[in-house]
Amino acid sequence: MSAAAIPHDHAHGADHAHDHDHHEPGFWRKYIFSTDHKVIGVQYGLSGLVFLLFGFMLMLMMRWSIAYPGQPVPGLDLLNHLPIIGPIVHEMMGRFAPDGVINGEMYNMLGAMHGTIMVFFGIVPLGFAAFGNFVMPLQIGTIDMAFPKLNMLSFWFFFLSGVLMMLSFFVGTGAVQTGWTMYSPLASTVNHGVKNIFMHGHTIWLTAMVFNISASLLGSVNFITTAINLRAKGLTWFRLPFFTWAMFVTSFLLLLAFPPLEVAALLQLVDRVFGASFFLPTGLMEGGQHLDISGGGSPILYQHLFWFLAHPEVYVLILPAFAILTDVIPNNARRPLWGYKAMVYSALTLGFLSFLVWAHHMYLTGMGTMMSTYFQITTVLISVPSVILLTSLMVSLWGGSIRFNTQMLFASAFLPMFGIGGLTGLPLAFNFIDLALHDTYYVIGHFHYVVAPGTIFALFAGVYHWYPKVTGRFMSDRLGKFHFWPSLVGMNMVFLPMFVQGMGGFHRRWYDGGKAFEQTSSVTHWFSELCSSFFGIFGIHVEPTLMGLNVVMTLGAAILAIGQIPFIINVFISIKGGKKIPNDNPWDATTLEWARPTPPPHGNFTFDVVALRGPYEYSVPGQEADFQPQWVEENGNDPAIATEPAKAHH
Repeated sequence: MSAAAIPHDHAHGADHAHDHDHHEPGFWRKYIFSTDHKVIGVQYGLSGLVFLLFGFMLMLMMRWSIAYPGQPVPGLDLLNHLPIIGPIVHEMMGRFAPDGVINGEMYNMLGAMHGTIMVFFGIVPLGFAAFGNFVMPLQIGTIDMAFPKLNMLSFWFFFLSGVLMMLSFFVGTGAVQTGWTMYSPLASTVNHGVKNIFMHGHTIWLTAMVFNISASLLGSVNFITTAINLRAKGLTWFRLPFFTWAMFVTSFLLLLAFPPLEVAALLQLVDRVFGASFFLPTGLMEGGQHLDISGGGSPILYQHLFWFLAHPEVYVLILPAFAILTDVIPNNARRPLWGYKAMVYSALTLGFLSFLVWAHHMYLTGMGTMMSTYFQITTVLISVPSVILLTSLMVSLWGGSIRFNTQMLFASAFLPMFGIGGLTGLPLAFNFIDLALHDTYYVIGHFHYVVAPGTIFALFAGVYHWYPKVTGRFMSDRLGKFHFWPSLVGMNMVFLPMFVQGMGGFHRRWYDGGKAFEQTSSVTHWFSELCSSFFGIFGIHVEPTLMGLNVVMTLGAAILAIGQIPFIINVFISIKGGKKIPNDNPWDATTLEWARPTPPPHGNFTFDVVALRGPYEYSVPGQEADFQPQWVEENGNDPAIATEPAKAHH
């Protein structure tokens, strides 16, 4: 099929892109200090995966401490023999994990850094910055982001923040120990006697977060400007893929929600370093003595600033996940995305309502009845757009000719897993329930079902889906299956028992596995008995109590860890050894990123691409082929043979 010329007046953009293709930068400019959105996307992606792996390792150590308190962590002593940093690690372990046994301080450190790294340095950079940077400019038919140098600066701010966060493990006080929320007054006063406050884990955490937030703000401005100003001709707002819509809304969430946290971090930093009292009330005591502070500050103010970010942050995690699935599911079900406009309006509503629910994390602070009622209502309301998004994806499967490749397996598993996370969160909207469950494992289970088998499964689906676009080769589908099934089993083994423990009153902050916990709820006892009987078949001893479930969850974490080995192998061996793609559109997809050569050249488009239809034209009645790309004219011929987008004559 030939693509007819469609005239328009973007000659300057075409010439600019042509220049990009013929003036390749050197190594340092191309791969290190790159302004190419695709390279920056890969930089964010690799960095995010490394941070996810590190954060996961911290979780494994936590789970061992909970399941086997007082026993040395297997292999922990090997860290002492690492080159260069081995002596530093040995000294730190001597203080926080003597003889390989994790103490309370070390557990707090692991918990705080696990949460920080997974959310701010793993999931958000991978979901928003990596996929957004690589895919969105290609999807809207532009040569790059609106501000390429700002894009580069954003990544290096993020990289610097990550380096600082890692260095905090090796200072004298160790890394931050006051939880990833960093609540004042504890976070503002802990280890106040340290001579060099600048070499304190808490101070470094705050400094790193300032750089991390600045990176997100720079990125969000770039994404918003790009989506508004650089769309291809014919790409109206309701011809945009939902992926681009989701990145657009996420950018606004980052732009509006992150500044309060940055302000909170800066003010807390001033409290720690310069002796101010923005978050320190009068009359604080430490070790039986009054602290020498001016007082008059409000710790509750810090919580408001933190959660004003942290609940929109949940949707910063979720929306990129839905964005990825709206490309993966229609493509592999060979069906149009059901309820596209409803999904767009739901994403916009979700973004708006996310700023009105933050204080449901603060019922325990003792807010009044009126304010509590308000946040209960808004929290219930925000579940509606989430249900619409999930329902649209599920209905999109109906009647489809589904191909169960690896990305589709992860995408399909996302739907019920995220559903569990959402449904278990709904009771927490009501303060009388939240007061009983807030400090239990129930909340941990709810949150992790949203971001672990939920969001992270979607990120894996995205990696398998766009890997051919990045490298020109497929990832191994067989290794992908070996990645998926242990991940599915392990995720549920880790997080499902948390609901049982939580409803039984099991506290979420016991580092020793809850030795002091002796109550066993009759309501949940059957689940413990079932696990005890099942694992007994394999010779694994599990006490038929809520504490015994700690062993089950730790075994699940081990299975989950083993399941990531095929993925790591797959990522690296497929770069050179993966099966070559047969053409530039190996998935028979419809969106504009598949219109260009694979991998896309520097500058993306050497001509002005024109979008002719919506993004999800799969199995359209009356068409011979089961897909109609956005860039192919409708002239009765088989669109599958089209190799070039519609070009403009100048």
